[in-house]
Amino acid sequence: MKRILTLAMSSWLAISSAQAAEKPNILFIFADDMAVNTIRSLGNTEVKTPNLDRLVNGGTVFTHAYNSGAWHGAVCVASRTMLQTGLQVWDAKNTESKLDTEFLQKKRFWPQLLEKQGYETWFAGKWHVGSSSGKDKLAKGAFNHTANIRAGMPRPKGKSGYNRPKSKDDHGWKPWDKSNEGFWRGGKHWSEVLADDGEEFIAQAAKSDKPFFMMLAFNAPHDPRQAPKEYCDMYPYDKIQVPENFLPEYPHEICSNRNLRDERLAPFPRTPYAIQVHRSEYYALISHMDAQIGRILDALIKSGKADNTYIIFTADHGLACGEHGLMGKQNMFDHSVRVPWVIVGPDIPKAKKISSPIYLQDVMATTLEIGGAEKPGHVRFESVLPHIKGEGKVRETIYGAYMDKQRMVTTQKHKLIRYPQIDVELLFDLEKDPHEISDVSKDPAYAAVLKDMQKRLAEQMKDLGDPLAKN
Repeated sequence: MKRILTLAMSSWLAISSAQAAEKPNILFIFADDMAVNTIRSLGNTEVKTPNLDRLVNGGTVFTHAYNSGAWHGAVCVASRTMLQTGLQVWDAKNTESKLDTEFLQKKRFWPQLLEKQGYETWFAGKWHVGSSSGKDKLAKGAFNHTANIRAGMPRPKGKSGYNRPKSKDDHGWKPWDKSNEGFWRGGKHWSEVLADDGEEFIAQAAKSDKPFFMMLAFNAPHDPRQAPKEYCDMYPYDKIQVPENFLPEYPHEICSNRNLRDERLAPFPRTPYAIQVHRSEYYALISHMDAQIGRILDALIKSGKADNTYIIFTADHGLACGEHGLMGKQNMFDHSVRVPWVIVGPDIPKAKKISSPIYLQDVMATTLEIGGAEKPGHVRFESVLPHIKGEGKVRETIYGAYMDKQRMVTTQKHKLIRYPQIDVELLFDLEKDPHEISDVSKDPAYAAVLKDMQKRLAEQMKDLGDPLAKN
């Protein structure tokens, strides 16, 4: 009898191991401060991104992926908290101080849900979830393996990276100067360290029969915009276009608050020259990150795991970098709330673009479906796989918020931005005005649209527990 039980147990373990091995792997590559219009194959002919182009051409792109908001100036904190918990913005805010007890200990974090499905989980790079004292604890507790858990941004020495360049004679800051630290702190550029970690993780995971979920989170292209000189030389500032929606200064201080750290990067008022310099450095950092992504993709191919791996690339939010007179992401314009969103893998169509609006945090629910996990009831985001199959229900409205200062709803045709504290509303016709230059809120021809968008905003605020929602 004992022998029969032993044989039965051995057979069960063998079957379980085989089933686990059949599950697809998941590689999630995450950028920071990367606007939607910063990949060459998606229309930006200024920037060079050959490896991201590999993903775009080899998979499906969601062209309208949004971050839904933030409760303080570090927009990435809110985005990443929503990503790891599946909670929408205001529920995520209310749970932030309880992430240890409500998520880590109850095994409700994203990687923990996949671990229950037999996945070995790996993390390196920028985490930025939870209180400053507990961030590393949360990351190390949520993932099986971690390396080089990074802070919110690579801080440069002093203030030399701010309020510059004032003129063409202002040459104090050099992105490749390692003495400024920032991305160079520790002696090696942080993007290169992350690629090192990714190569090592993949090599280790290749030795296991267990499927892996791997999150590699770049700090790039967040400022300080530092890259090796050869990448900076790829982008002479005088060859960089000034954005169509450039302004010397945004007219509503609720957005252009000079005390915001991001906004202090360039001088006030903005000049075309300063914006060209910042954008050239931004592109250099993106191209350098792209090269490290190439190393990670090559390591995956070398491991023999590529054919059974889903790869998803996106970012935590976008960035203005001179558009609308702004430098940061604390605003509701598309350059700051939209991000690239690409998925590659088994049965994923190649070179396909889908315009159905999604939230960037839909990546969590997507990977749960890939991994065979049931989506928990608290997760407010949706898998994108039905959209890829042509079966998904299109979100008619996307919501956005920034503290108690800004609110947004957008459809595929229009966007409404509200500044509650100063009683200002802006309405944009996105089909006619994709750069959001002309406010049509006072145009009688858009009166019905304005009323509809106001109703949509009120409904979204109520549904999501917005603290400014009216009863």
